[in-house]
Amino acid sequence: MSVNTFGRVLRFTTWGESHGPALGAVIDGCPPGLMLSESDLQPWLDARRPGQSKFTTQRQEPDAVRILSGTFEGKTTGTPISLMIENVDQRSKDYSEVASAYRPGHADYAYDAKYGFRDYRGGGRSSARETAARVAAGGVARLVIPEVHIIAHVIEIGGDRAETFDAAEIGNNPFFCADAAAAARWAVSVDEARLAGSSLGAVVECIATGVPAGWGAPIYAKLDAELAAAMMGINAVKAVEIGDGFAAARLTGAENADRMRPGDANGPQFLANHAGGIAGGISTGQPVVVRVAFKPTSSILIPVETITRSGEAAEIRTKGRHDPCVGIRGAPVVAAMMALVLADHKLLHRAQCG
Repeated sequence: MSVNTFGRVLRFTTWGESHGPALGAVIDGCPPGLMLSESDLQPWLDARRPGQSKFTTQRQEPDAVRILSGTFEGKTTGTPISLMIENVDQRSKDYSEVASAYRPGHADYAYDAKYGFRDYRGGGRSSARETAARVAAGGVARLVIPEVHIIAHVIEIGGDRAETFDAAEIGNNPFFCADAAAAARWAVSVDEARLAGSSLGAVVECIATGVPAGWGAPIYAKLDAELAAAMMGINAVKAVEIGDGFAAARLTGAENADRMRPGDANGPQFLANHAGGIAGGISTGQPVVVRVAFKPTSSILIPVETITRSGEAAEIRTKGRHDPCVGIRGAPVVAAMMALVLADHKLLHRAQCG
């Protein structure tokens, strides 16, 4: 059985393929009475939309979302919310070679091994195109957590890490980067990879502020575990860090301690946030910090060794329109998954603790 649903109280199911007529999401468990219109969701989709610069795929998709159910007179009704995004710029002929040979690094062989056949047009469900549905669902989730502010920004491309943070800069460049100097360097390196027919990996950092203490659960629904699962479920993601992540293993206990001092009615004053806002699987009231590593795009023009479906040696180069760095447009997707997990845990907390 394939699992296409995520969440416990606020659940969402995505559907559709890269080159099918449409894709979308069904969100169940959304509280009733929230103001919701297509204009509330479209800005998040516009941020992820392809074809907005030479640093992303040139597939031209408007990604216009339609709400098919779950609202009445502009408010959520508490019934399933169905969202649909039409595909209008498919070029399935670009994938004729992929039909008979596997792209190394892509899900082609794994899908074939599991199902016995696969949708080779853009990768079907394994395409990053599927994430448009998650971003639309994330727009609904944000309405459930108005107290939370979420920022996602790219902090590294091709091993070149940003050094400064200016939130106002994120919207000023095509890389969702908070460091203008890093964005200028990446413009050169990503363009070089694109012209060479290759690709680069990236790391996205997501910060959620305004998360109160108490969301999450001690063991089997840890907030950090479910954030990690949500992020790892994004196509092309290969690693997730919460807080200091792997760097925490290099600290002593004294260095890693998030020391506390007396605070106010909102909780203690923390002197550090090595834990990324989560302790014992439960939010502490500090910013929730997650970093997500995206691998280089697997569909590249450089010929690479592979095999055919019949097991013969071959070489393949993937024609078509592909992101030279899929992690760039991954930033809005990471933010959406953060919103979906936090909204689900807000409702879980309310169900148990009132």
